[in-house]
Amino acid sequence: MSSAPSQSRHHPGATALVLGSCISLQFGAALATTLFPHLGAWGVTTLRLGFAAVVLLVLARPRVRRWPASTWRTVLLFGVALAGMNGAFYAAIDRIPLGTAVAIEFLGPLVLAAVLSRRGRDLAWVGLALVGILLLGLDSIRRDASLDPVGVLWALVAAAFWAGYILASARAAGRTSGTGGLAVAVAVATVLVLPFGASGAAFALADPSLLVVALATALLASVIPYSLELAALRRIPKHVFGVLLSLEPAVAALAGLLLLDQHVGPLQLIAIGCVVLASAGITLAGSVPKRRRTRERVVVPA
Repeated sequence: MSSAPSQSRHHPGATALVLGSCISLQFGAALATTLFPHLGAWGVTTLRLGFAAVVLLVLARPRVRRWPASTWRTVLLFGVALAGMNGAFYAAIDRIPLGTAVAIEFLGPLVLAAVLSRRGRDLAWVGLALVGILLLGLDSIRRDASLDPVGVLWALVAAAFWAGYILASARAAGRTSGTGGLAVAVAVATVLVLPFGASGAAFALADPSLLVVALATALLASVIPYSLELAALRRIPKHVFGVLLSLEPAVAALAGLLLLDQHVGPLQLIAIGCVVLASAGITLAGSVPKRRRTRERVVVPA
């Protein structure tokens, strides 16, 4: 009962925690792209996940010996989702602008939310997001700078894995305590991407400056945002958290502009705005409780 008040009213610091997570994650991704010419996208992914796994395992110290087989299966699936989501996303931003990649990637959770809700208005929100993606394509044609189709494909793959990540993380949270499941899942993800990024990651061993940047990327793009998000979720309802998280495409565009000199035109801003609005709208719609009234009873959600 003691936790109910914290979920029913807005905590003054929760907004700062979620915004801090968005900023840390996207600026970490922007920083990661500076390593691509040296280590390749998969090499950077391997180092980022590897460093994050070490930090999280040290902090969480999961008691894996007590896990039953069902918990291990859940965490392993969580690790697969993490590997696919991170690897595909980094492969995407190696070819297309950061803000564009994040906007496309947001199709994953948007479509998942619409499928799970089965409500017509949620499909409308997904349609608005698709309009935004089409505007991005039209803008690239107008500027004679067509988006790399391979990069777009990788962003769509990342979107699919992001949807899988949402489902897998929810199951892992129900079977493990604290951040132990997350720590092991990140370690599993590191092992899975290692065959694709081993050579690039090994190249960094000869240059300590690259290792420092890779460590900073791991902290900014994994450890810090995960920690801030967990802290925020303890203070605000999930639907408020989701609305705030919907700002990520806009934050990504800002990070791309400031760190990578990736300028955003008016049409791109409108496109990203469509995705942000769609994400916020579908999150708010999902927070409205349904009341089914029949002649026999009235069902009100707890």
